[in-house]
Amino acid sequence: AISITDTAEPQVLLMHTHTTESYELIPRDFFDNSFQTRSRDTTRNMVRVGDEIEKQLKLAGIGVIHDTTEHDYPSYTGAYNRSKVTVQNILNENPSIKVVLDVHRDAIGSDDVRTAPVANINGKDAAQVMIISGCDDGTMDYPNYLKNLGFASLLQKQMEGDYPGLTRPVLFSYRYYNQDLTTGSILLEMGGHANSLGEAVYCGELV
Repeated sequence: AISITDTAEPQVLLMHTHTTESYELIPRDFFDNSFQTRSRDTTRNMVRVGDEIEKQLKLAGIGVIHDTTEHDYPSYTGAYNRSKVTVQNILNENPSIKVVLDVHRDAIGSDDVRTAPVANINGKDAAQVMIISGCDDGTMDYPNYLKNLGFASLLQKQMEGDYPGLTRPVLFSYRYYNQDLTTGSILLEMGGHANSLGEAVYCGELV
């Protein structure tokens, strides 16, 4: 089992395979076709949401490294290969790290509809979060995926218990997502491309 201790040594690595995924600045009940769903502006993309998670972890006395490398710019293709190198290098330099959170933003919709998953928590709208946990179909040489799934399940139970409605169902998928690098690796989808930045940041605070 993973046990996080109160120490200055880094226990958690926050990073972003798709760093430039971004949000609307305000909540809307419509979407503008010209709205760009990616941005290098770290005040409105995944770095901003990661900053909030980092802040809350530090307030809780948990050592954290937040890596803000752009892995999906200028090329989206190959982002996971690039983020794997980043994560492996940081793990090699910081063997105290037990948990790796790859913080993303989902894209939910089709044609002229975009869905913003929200939960009202303490009178304020938060983007809903979905955990993605990779698994092995028997051909992937990924023997420790069940440990990641166990972590994902415990975290899901904790978040939903603390803030009913905050979480979406865990996505269990035949992909690595670089989660073969540690036994505490999960991917977090913080809302979708129709959520506002404020909803996503609040989600980060709650997570």
